[in-house]
Amino acid sequence: MGSGWAGLSRRWQRGAAMAALAVLALLLLAACGGQRAAGQKRKEMVLSEKVNQLMEWASKRSVIRMNGDKFRRFVKAPPRNYSVIVMFTALQPHRQCVVCKQADEEYQILANSWRYSSAFTNKIFFAMVDFDEGSDVFQMLNMNSAPTFINFPAKGKPKRGDTYELQVRGFAAEQLARWVADRTDVNIRVIRPPNYAGPLMLGLLLAVIGGLVYLRGSNLDFLYNKTGWAFAALCFVLAMTSGQMWNHIRGPPYAHKNPHTGQVSYIHGSSQAQFVAETHIVLLFNGGVTLGMVLLHEAATSDLDVGKRKIMCIAGIGLVVLFFSWLLSVFRSKYHGYPYSFLMS
Repeated sequence: MGSGWAGLSRRWQRGAAMAALAVLALLLLAACGGQRAAGQKRKEMVLSEKVNQLMEWASKRSVIRMNGDKFRRFVKAPPRNYSVIVMFTALQPHRQCVVCKQADEEYQILANSWRYSSAFTNKIFFAMVDFDEGSDVFQMLNMNSAPTFINFPAKGKPKRGDTYELQVRGFAAEQLARWVADRTDVNIRVIRPPNYAGPLMLGLLLAVIGGLVYLRGSNLDFLYNKTGWAFAALCFVLAMTSGQMWNHIRGPPYAHKNPHTGQVSYIHGSSQAQFVAETHIVLLFNGGVTLGMVLLHEAATSDLDVGKRKIMCIAGIGLVVLFFSWLLSVFRSKYHGYPYSFLMS
C-alpha cells in the first residue's frame, strides 16, 4: 500500500514538473513574440517617420539637400522601403565646376517634373549631396569626381547599373528620366519651362524674309540665287555633320576641367561621347576642308587669269591638307588604336 502511494506521488510530481515546463515554454514564446512584435512595430514607426520627413522636405523642395548625417540616416540606414536618387556634386563657386551647374539645372527639371505630376510617390525621392556640405559622404563612398548620379534602391546595395553613365548618356533630363525608369520602374514625363528662343528666331526670320519681299517686291530674282541657297544648304549640312543634333538630344557639357590638374579638355577621349566645344571644332575643320574644295573647283573652272588661279589652287590644297590632317588627328584621339595619320599624329 505504501509503495503504491509512493509511485502515485512520483507520477504526480513528474506531471507537475512537465506542466510547469510547458507553462514556462509558453511564457517564453509569448515574451519572444511580444518582443518581435514590439520590434516590428518600432521598425514601422521609424520607417513611417523617415517617409513623412522626406515627404515634408519634398513638398517644399523637389531636390532634398543632404549633409553627412541626413545621408546616413535617410539613405544608408535601414529600415527603408523607398529608392533615393542622389546627385553628388560641387556647386560652390570656388570649385569652378561648370558641368556641375549644368547637370544641376537638368536634375532640377527632372525632380520638378516628378514632383508636380502623377508620378509623384513616396517610393522614390531625389536628393543632392554637395562636397562642401558632405565631404565625409564622398570619402565614405570613395568618390573623387562630380557630378555623379547614384540610385540607392529600396532593398540591397547599389549595383553597377545604379551608377549613371554620365559620360556616355549626358545629363539631359530626358536621359536621366529613362535611367530612373529603368532602375525604379517610376516613369517621369519631363516637363521643361517654356523656351521662347525658337519662336523668336522663327519670327525674326519671317520678319527678315517679309522685309526683303516688301522692299524688293518688284524684283524677286534674289530668291532664285543658286549661290545663296547653296551657302544656306552647306551651313545646314556642316551643322548637322558636326554633331549639333547629338548635343541637342544628350545635353553634354561644353568642356571638361580636370579637378586635380585644372587642365581643360575640349575633345572627349571616348568615341561614345563628345563635348559641345568639340562639335564647334569639327564644324570649323569641316568648313576649312569645304572652303579648300571650293577654291580648287573655282581654280579649275573660272575665267580668271592663270596667276590668280594658281594662287587659288595652292590655297585650296593647303586648306584641304591642313584641316583634313586636324580632322584625322581628332578621329585618332577618340578611336584609340586607329593606325593611320596624316601630317599630325
